[in-house]
Amino acid sequence: MSAHNSDSATKNVSAPDMATAAVLVKSNFSPEGSKIIKGYDFENGVDYSALLDSYMSTGFQASHFGRAVEIINHMRAWRLSDEPVTDLDAEEDRQPEYRANVKCKIFLGYTSNLVSSGIRETIKYLVKNKHVDVLVSSAGGIEEDFIKCLGSTYLGSFSMKGKELRTNGLNRIGNLIVPNDNYCKFEDWIVPIFDQMLAEQKEHGVVWTPSKLIRRLGKEINHPDSIYYWAYKNNIPVYCPAITDGSLGDMLYFHSYRSPGLVVDLVQDIRAVNCEAVFAKKTGVIILGGGIVKHHICNANLMRNGTDFAVFVNTAQEFDGSDAGARPDEAVSWGKIKADAESVKVYADASLVFPLLVAQTFAKDD
Repeated sequence: MSAHNSDSATKNVSAPDMATAAVLVKSNFSPEGSKIIKGYDFENGVDYSALLDSYMSTGFQASHFGRAVEIINHMRAWRLSDEPVTDLDAEEDRQPEYRANVKCKIFLGYTSNLVSSGIRETIKYLVKNKHVDVLVSSAGGIEEDFIKCLGSTYLGSFSMKGKELRTNGLNRIGNLIVPNDNYCKFEDWIVPIFDQMLAEQKEHGVVWTPSKLIRRLGKEINHPDSIYYWAYKNNIPVYCPAITDGSLGDMLYFHSYRSPGLVVDLVQDIRAVNCEAVFAKKTGVIILGGGIVKHHICNANLMRNGTDFAVFVNTAQEFDGSDAGARPDEAVSWGKIKADAESVKVYADASLVFPLLVAQTFAKDD
């Protein structure tokens, strides 16, 4: 057979049926109700609100961001009047005016590194304007707020050498630098307050808890840049189950030698934070980061068989079984998030994402 005839024969042969069946599988899909993937069109100029709105239809974590915006706005908009009156409702709960004014209780949790960063100002905005109802943080998330009122934190680099920094009395938090002098100022400020608290404990029987301690420090700092100054002013409770795990713990340790006897009771606070959830008509949680902050809020909501709205923002993965890495569905299995709750996890650095979330939710009203 000539080369010409061989080519013609090849052209007339159909593709193998197995290959055709594998590649050309027919779709069984109804697109009704599904979003079409489409990103922001910069031909329309730069409109940051519209850009962030477009995230919902962008895909990947951008769509998770868009869903987080939806959920936060739903928790903010909810009123008891949205729910039907039931036979279990008390007489007060049946009154239309009362029902129209009962809101979802919003828990905000965040790890200490976020207060060290500029996210502190975003959190302060939320607290100052009464956009959240309960705060939970780690010890660093408490003390760093006060320390920043006494001395500045600076931008450094992730690659700065630990040995050189230590020699120069500089502490690194990621790419942030905190002069150790700031902690010395913190000690000078806080020790007289501990002395006064000890005197009130002995003379008036005051039982101090982490939340009472934080409230007192918020009052004493008397500084408009402080998260906890505004929490004190607006009577927003702040819980810190690991109050000794940071510089606050260091100061309490040194104070126990200088003036022994100050007691900080954790049991009263676990009852208080659990009751914040138990007696709420509806709860929503926004949790930045993981660890004890994430678990403490979720566990409090276990006491009411789960929260109704949940937004997690962190970079942790679930393959190692960590609580930080767990998706909301794992919390559903524990009864910490309701089975029918609205929930999402945004896999992202909160320092990038949280200000944008606030811009699309809480700040749009102000």
